[in-house]
Formats: sequence, structure tokens, C-alpha cells
Amino acid sequence: MKKITKKTYLKWYEDMLFWRKFEDKLAQVYIQQKVRGFLHLYNGQEAILAGALHVMDLEKDKMITAYRNHVQPIGMGVDPKRVMAELFGKATGTSQGLGGSMHIFSKEHRFYGGHGIVGGQIPLGAGLAFADKYFNTNAVTLCFLGDGAARQGSLHETLNMAANWNLPVVFCVENNGYAMGTSVKRTSSSEDIWKLGLAYEMPSGPVDGMDPTKVAEALDEAITRARAGKGPTFLDLKTYRYRGHSMSDAQKYRTKDEVEEYQKIDPISKVKKILLDKKYATDDDLKIIDKRVKDKVKECEKFADESDYPDKNVMYDVVYDQKDYPFISHKL
Repeated sequence: MKKITKKTYLKWYEDMLFWRKFEDKLAQVYIQQKVRGFLHLYNGQEAILAGALHVMDLEKDKMITAYRNHVQPIGMGVDPKRVMAELFGKATGTSQGLGGSMHIFSKEHRFYGGHGIVGGQIPLGAGLAFADKYFNTNAVTLCFLGDGAARQGSLHETLNMAANWNLPVVFCVENNGYAMGTSVKRTSSSEDIWKLGLAYEMPSGPVDGMDPTKVAEALDEAITRARAGKGPTFLDLKTYRYRGHSMSDAQKYRTKDEVEEYQKIDPISKVKKILLDKKYATDDDLKIIDKRVKDKVKECEKFADESDYPDKNVMYDVVYDQKDYPFISHKL
């Protein structure tokens, strides 16, 4: 694994702070109805992405996830201004404003969504890995899913195939404990989601998802194994989201005290403390980073605000009408 240095911690701090502030801005403009539909925020889970990016080969590795998907493409290299524009439904967005909040996508940067169907990305992640094995690219796919998606039958079908074919894929459960709003303990006879992978004889285990270092160590081992042709790994990344499942979530299933307890182990605060304790940065240094982050978020909002909405005809450019489509009767 690449050594974790002063530079790493500084990057983690600035990246995670930017992702947090970027989504805080999204929450603000959502109330102003500049972003429509559903909006699922990542606040609290940033250590998972930071740790993953540290050990991925961004020149060839791929990532796929569910609908809590706004900051991942930014980490993979997508211009954050285009991500915000997509959320605003603007023509300058990653999918010309047609995908919106839940369907960010960038083939160029090997980020394959953004999927609105719970668990829908799981078999697709294995499919990406199958293609890499078939074409011998030596790339690895990181397939992220929530603890709620772990209850989908497609997960078991995919784990079986991935293990049977030794696919270069790492299944990463971002286990924030509540799926949409029901705790893991109420939806499963076992709270140890990682044990699901053992049924398919693949390496599986729990990981502290609030610590980017722990995430990087676990994923480095899994990615190295996959790249060596030894097949998939199933990881249960224990994390927590500070906001609701979506902006419409009243969060009646948990207490404010519980949220406050988890905020004491906020990954951004953890990294900030390391920077100060190890004298990697001073308070003044961090203030400079904080200002840079705020300015960058303002640039993103300005770009999205000033961009045009797509022409209505664009919608017809991405669908087709097949007159002789089989099995459909045009007779009443």
C-alpha cells in the first residue's frame, strides 16, 4: 500500500471537507427547490471514499454505487461543477441534466453510477469485473452497496457468480446501520453483514468505516488479491450518516443523542486532529484550506446557477421508437 504521509492526511482533510461542504450546499439549494426529486447525502461516510481512492489505480480501476453518489465521481476525477450542474438539471451536467441526483455517471473517469434501484448496481459491478477479466485489463471494480441492499437476492446470486469465476471485484457494504430507516438488528438474524460472504468462501470481514486509514488497509489487501487473479472480497464498512436517508427523512428511528455520539468520531475531525497533533499543519494552515474549500463550493454553485437548462429535444435524442417492436399489439 502507498505510504500514508503528511501529504495524504492533508489531501484527506481537504477532500473530505470539500465533499461535506459540497453536499451541505446541496441541502441548502434543495430547500430552495434548485435541486428536485430525491437527494441522498453522504455526510459522515467520507472516510470510506477517502480510503478507497488512496489505494485504487485511478488510471484503470472502476467504481459503481447506489444513489448516494454525488461525491464519489468527484473523487474519481469528474469536475465538481459538472456534478452540481447535473443535480440542478442543467445542460452542463454530467448527463446533460437528464440523470439528476441519483444517476451521476462518467465513462471517462470510470464511474458507472449512480443507480436508483436498491441493489441494482450489484450485478452490474460484477459485470464490469467480468469484462476486465475477459479483456485482461488488470483492473479492479469497487462495487458499493448499502446495508439495505444486502437483503436483496441479487446480492447472493452475484456473490456466487463472482466467487465461482474469480472476478476482480470488491463488494463494499457502506453499513450506516439503518438502510432507509430500519436498523440492521430489526432486518436480520445476524448484525454481522460481512458473514454473508463466507457462504461463498470469499474473504470477508468488518472494517472501521469512520477511519480512512483502516479503510485503505482493508481495501488495499482486497484490491491486491483481486488484481492477482484470486477473486472477490466482501467487506462490511461500519459507518454512519449524519443526515437522514434522504432530505425527506424525518429520522424518527434514532435519537439526537445517538447522532451526537457518532459526531464525536467524525472522520474529518479525526484527520484534523492528526494534522494538528503531528504538527503536519497549523490552525492557520487549516483556515487557508477551509477558505479554499468554501470558494470552490461557491464556484460550483455559480456555474450550476448560470448554466442553461437542456433543450427539450435532448430528451428525444436518448430514446428511440421501434415501429415493429415484437409482442406489442397496436390493436385494441
